[in-house]
Amino acid sequence: MNCRMTKFMNFFRPALLTLALTGLSPAHAQPDAPLLHDRALAAGYKAQFICSGLWNGKKSRAQIDADELTGIYDRIADIVPQLQADIDEDGHAVRVVYSDDMPPRLARWDPEYGCVSAPIGADNVGSFFRNVSHANLDGRNWPLGDQNASDPRIMMITPLDTVVERAFDEAAYGGFTSGVVITRQGRIIQERYKPGHDMHTAQRTWSVAKSIAGTLIGHSVQQGLVDVNAPANITQWADQGDPRAAITLENLMRMASGLTSDTAGNRTDEVYMGGASASQWATQWPLLHQQGKVFRYSNNDILLATMSIAADHAKANETFITNSALGSSNRLSFDPLGFFQKIGMTRTWAERDWQGNFILSSQVWTTTRDLARLGQLYLDNGEGQGERLLPENWREFVTRPSGPQPDGEFGYGATFWLMNSSDGVPSDAFAAFGNRGQYLVIIPSLDLVIVRRGYDTSANRFDVAAFTKAVIATLHQ
Repeated sequence: MNCRMTKFMNFFRPALLTLALTGLSPAHAQPDAPLLHDRALAAGYKAQFICSGLWNGKKSRAQIDADELTGIYDRIADIVPQLQADIDEDGHAVRVVYSDDMPPRLARWDPEYGCVSAPIGADNVGSFFRNVSHANLDGRNWPLGDQNASDPRIMMITPLDTVVERAFDEAAYGGFTSGVVITRQGRIIQERYKPGHDMHTAQRTWSVAKSIAGTLIGHSVQQGLVDVNAPANITQWADQGDPRAAITLENLMRMASGLTSDTAGNRTDEVYMGGASASQWATQWPLLHQQGKVFRYSNNDILLATMSIAADHAKANETFITNSALGSSNRLSFDPLGFFQKIGMTRTWAERDWQGNFILSSQVWTTTRDLARLGQLYLDNGEGQGERLLPENWREFVTRPSGPQPDGEFGYGATFWLMNSSDGVPSDAFAAFGNRGQYLVIIPSLDLVIVRRGYDTSANRFDVAAFTKAVIATLHQ
């Protein structure tokens, strides 16, 4: 493009952007390709969050606008509010128009695994829905259900109550807290929510989902279906001579795959907002470093790890069906919901892409209590309701910093962060961290779980280390 044409385009770009944001798009003034793509991403983001917020979170549209559709990536933050959403209550679908000559972006809910986004340009999603409902275990005793969950003797401790109250004070620890649950010795000793939220309100976990993925991998190891030391089972890397075929499942869990990607970090826009499938997107990136040598926090590593164990389950299930006198069975299929219900996480949705891949790097919705149940499973060293769900050494495995380590205050194990260098916190503390202030802290030596949920922004983050220190100090008074 010559200099004169460049100046011409730069002069008119603000006008094109204004037209894009207001939805005015006459044929002679369509947004250029980058702006149109951002509009498609913004529409996908809005459709997905409204869909998940309505039917996973059981939230009102006003709550979704205030909580979920804030703190958005700068790339699309100004576009999302300008796009109109059409909600189909009967069909459990949300459509958001972003262009006059393309189908609206679509997200559709299913009661088993939550919302699925159609890819850009598609007006429907796949037919893999099973219409399986979550079990109602509310009447069971804690932690499987909600009965007898709290310890009233400790709930009366005023100093601890004050510490939790301060978690909702932006000036104390930062951020915008929506819920706190603290358990000790298997019972809830503190629980508080912001107005409009309660113990059954589900929020997106963001990267806490990575630790959930690590737990599901552990369950698969316990079932004898997965070996973390073996190369990951990724079909796209199976060609002879592909060096990525040497990447192990453990490399992926420790963020040490050596792969590059579109962004250095935890952004996967084309999957999260664009409707690209994990099998399309996460498998394409080449090696940048030797596996196991460099820490690079990446959504793609967890997407790949999840694809690998799902493939291992599918292979085992095919073998079982072939050898079974019954002729068929689903008992070896990768089944996050079945696992969740074993430990009472009945309001947890692990969402999938349109090709059926689980997006366990971020796209899980769950309640504050359900995260406390996950923490309790680790305090119980992998046993739930008398059944061994994780290998006996799994807690030690996920908390061992045997891979390359990140810079900063926190170390990294295998899908869990390590708080062994945090002041006033025991060295065995480990945690699941997620965007917008999602925290699950597990401290085996104190028989303690701390869950904090929020709607933080990049400019106002919650100080989880300081809050954890304050909780521990108060308990030791």
